[in-house]
Amino acid sequence: MNRDCLRLTGGLFLSLALAWPVSAQDWAWELPSHVPAPRVPEDNPMSAVKVELGRRLFYDPRLSADGNRSCASCHQQERAFTDAKALSEGGTGLLTHRNAPGLANSAWNATYNWAAPAVVTLERQMEVPLFGDDPIEMGVNDGNRQLILERLRAEPLYPPLFQEAFADQAQPLNMASVIKAISAFERSIVSVDSRYDGYLQGRAALSGAEQRGMTLFFGERAECHHCHGSFNFNDQVVHAKSRVVETQFHNTGLYNIDGAGGFPFPNRGLYESTAQPQDMGAFRAPSLRNVAVTGPYMHDGSIATLEQVIDTYSAGGRVIESGPNRGDGRLNPYKSGLIARIDLSPQEKQDLLAFLKSLTDESLLNDPRFSDPWKHKH
Repeated sequence: MNRDCLRLTGGLFLSLALAWPVSAQDWAWELPSHVPAPRVPEDNPMSAVKVELGRRLFYDPRLSADGNRSCASCHQQERAFTDAKALSEGGTGLLTHRNAPGLANSAWNATYNWAAPAVVTLERQMEVPLFGDDPIEMGVNDGNRQLILERLRAEPLYPPLFQEAFADQAQPLNMASVIKAISAFERSIVSVDSRYDGYLQGRAALSGAEQRGMTLFFGERAECHHCHGSFNFNDQVVHAKSRVVETQFHNTGLYNIDGAGGFPFPNRGLYESTAQPQDMGAFRAPSLRNVAVTGPYMHDGSIATLEQVIDTYSAGGRVIESGPNRGDGRLNPYKSGLIARIDLSPQEKQDLLAFLKSLTDESLLNDPRFSDPWKHKH
């Protein structure tokens, strides 16, 4: 059989772009030596057909209540699976509370969303946009669930794909399988081919500015590596051989609206889960891979450019001069001890910016394996 074609139940052949593994029993992670294989749930093993099914569901607006939005509405490939908006628009027009995070390398995340310590798998995370109502995103609920599943059953491609991907189920086209398939596709979105990765492998060079920025990033002057020092440039990483997994959350001094450490409701970080004062404003450090194309930044998209992010960290926090969020975040009593005023020079800021831009994986942004398979249909 042609490597680029997978035979499905009923004689249907599905073209698979490029070189996904074609065995439903075997999945090969093609990773450089500095990247460990991710941990995959035992009840949702990877397979080529499941990933292809998940890709189609990820881009399919028929999965939403109104039939007008898909996962890709807020997670666009050309923006490293973000959407260039501070806050995204939900299914009823209301805005989400937080900025849409990138999905690349989400297979290695220890927790998901911005500050949700109980959400530790992609499968659990998928329930939020599908079923959540604050705000409504995809809008799936008990009243429309069967209608949405019937839409999927009416698509000729789906029944054989579900049957092949979930061969152990008598009736595999169900919402639980939808969640597993999309999660498998999201795990397959791997980004480890930036120029920085090429530099580590000896097949690419960094400019003088990029090398100076790298020295700043991993050194004690800028101290970026304390929160962004893993291969994935974050500090919540789990992989296949992980034994102890740390789930750290950080207050970076973005707000201090009451002079006592307050953050604007409902974006109060880990505090929303624990109600512990010391958790006010503590959020998960996101991966910095592809950071040059994922703005605006921070949990609420309140910083427009990467240059402004660097300025904020250089100052040891953010000062908001007026408006309802006025306050000096530098003086937030719950701010992480890792966030201190370092007064980077203009040259140091440019060097750091240059290094961060070297983390962009151009192949991710254009790889047909992650692209919209319905592009010419919808």
